[in-house]
Amino acid sequence: MGVSSRLTDQEIAPEAELARFIASASAGPGAGAVVSFCGLARPISGGGAAVHELHLDHYPGMTERSLRTIAEDGARRFEVDQVSVVHRYGTIRPGEVIVFVATASLHRRAAFNAADYLMDRLKTEAVFWKRERGPDGARWIEPTEGDRADQARWGD
Repeated sequence: MGVSSRLTDQEIAPEAELARFIASASAGPGAGAVVSFCGLARPISGGGAAVHELHLDHYPGMTERSLRTIAEDGARRFEVDQVSVVHRYGTIRPGEVIVFVATASLHRRAAFNAADYLMDRLKTEAVFWKRERGPDGARWIEPTEGDRADQARWGD
């Protein structure tokens, strides 16, 4: 089983990440399914206000460990051969990729479930401090009750 996680301040190129992941997964023991997900910075806040940029602060070492732990937990929990998590930090404009997740498994259901689980955990537990900036200034944002409910359904 291969697990990778990476934190970057550079733009994420999902096409390149997916091509690299598929090449690695197809060299493995029998992946029959690959599922990927890209999270994008939204132009509108949860409250409906315009967002000009999103800034993600991180704590070096701690944030990387949180990403790795979540990726490893997802790989252990589901019958997946490979997991990849790439998360961005710094200033991100609307429409840019914040996170890329990919999973590979023998069958599709495990790959879908693993990707869904990873995103629920990343959204609520990854160590980041998030700030949106719009025409009315900046505001800190936290996971929503919906985010927490999504994560809670896994029973962790």
